[in-house]
Amino acid sequence: MQINKKSMLLVPGFFLTSCVTNTATNALMPDVSSSDPVELENKSNISQTKPHSLVDPTGMTAAHNQWRSKTGVPALKWSDTLAQDAQQWAEHLTENGCHPKDSGGKYGENIYLAGPAINSDGNITVQDITAQNVVDSWGDEIKDYDYKDNSCKFVCKHYTQIVWKNTTEVGCGMATCADKSQIWVCQYTPTGNMAGEKPY
Repeated sequence: MQINKKSMLLVPGFFLTSCVTNTATNALMPDVSSSDPVELENKSNISQTKPHSLVDPTGMTAAHNQWRSKTGVPALKWSDTLAQDAQQWAEHLTENGCHPKDSGGKYGENIYLAGPAINSDGNITVQDITAQNVVDSWGDEIKDYDYKDNSCKFVCKHYTQIVWKNTTEVGCGMATCADKSQIWVCQYTPTGNMAGEKPY
């Protein structure tokens, strides 16, 4: 799994992960294993009650489609099923140390972790993060993507998942951690970042 740290004003931590579960590997595939016994055991213990997504479907879908329109690929549609799964995984992560981790599921997945804001008076609060902020952080990785070579200079798998031509649906969830960090999870189907293929 790739984790990208970036500094933000008044923000102790900001991480991104992008994961897909295809077993093939190339420059666009993350270094994850969905067959880790501990990971599978943890996933099997997740409550089967699926919470409603805490993410605005219209805003999140529009943010994705802004980036997709730049490449000419078809717009994504919101999936309540994906959103429920993404929300469930976000809740699981916040209840288990608030560490960004691949769900190991069958969907493409981008994860965003933002640390809390530390105010000038020392109070710690939840950052005001929007769907646009989240998606733009992934989309900005375009600067690290070499289309000709289909390779990442640094981190770009979040971007390529967003604009993956065969992906048709997205669903996202968000949960707040005990320390007032927040985790956003977006899941995609069909999954992107397939070995040997360009995103568009």
